[in-house]
Amino acid sequence: MNSDLLFDFSVNRENKTVQILREFNARIDLVWDAWTTPELLDLWWGPKPMVAKTKVMNFEVDGRRFFAMISPDGQERWFLQKFTSISPKTNFKTYNTFADKDENPELPGSDWDLSFSEKNGTTKVNITITNESRERFERIADGFREGFTLGLQQLDELLLTLSQKQ
Repeated sequence: MNSDLLFDFSVNRENKTVQILREFNARIDLVWDAWTTPELLDLWWGPKPMVAKTKVMNFEVDGRRFFAMISPDGQERWFLQKFTSISPKTNFKTYNTFADKDENPELPGSDWDLSFSEKNGTTKVNITITNESRERFERIADGFREGFTLGLQQLDELLLTLSQKQ
């Protein structure tokens, strides 16, 4: 087991982008499934004590994931992801926005580009997030790093559990 895994999180305010490089101690098929299967996404997406709940997910080009992050007191914050490109087990792209409970997007949004590669049983995920507006970028930039990092730690735990079952 590799305990020296890469994690790099950089923010470029000028370009309104976030770049994340993260390695996982799991095969690419498990990591890919954890990012593209709603039942698995709901187990790790978002920092505890928040809970993710996917209402709809069609993982196909022009498909979507509509989900909520639910706080312990039951407050819901809805999100909409539209899948714009999919190359199985290597890359997918989404357009993400906040949304209301009726799936109406709150524009502007952001483009996510996720690339996956594996070497010697370690999978690297390279994520580039480009925000459409400076206002949106500033609204999410500071808290996003902490919350997303906690979610990725939960993904580590899930991948360990899934690997042990195989």
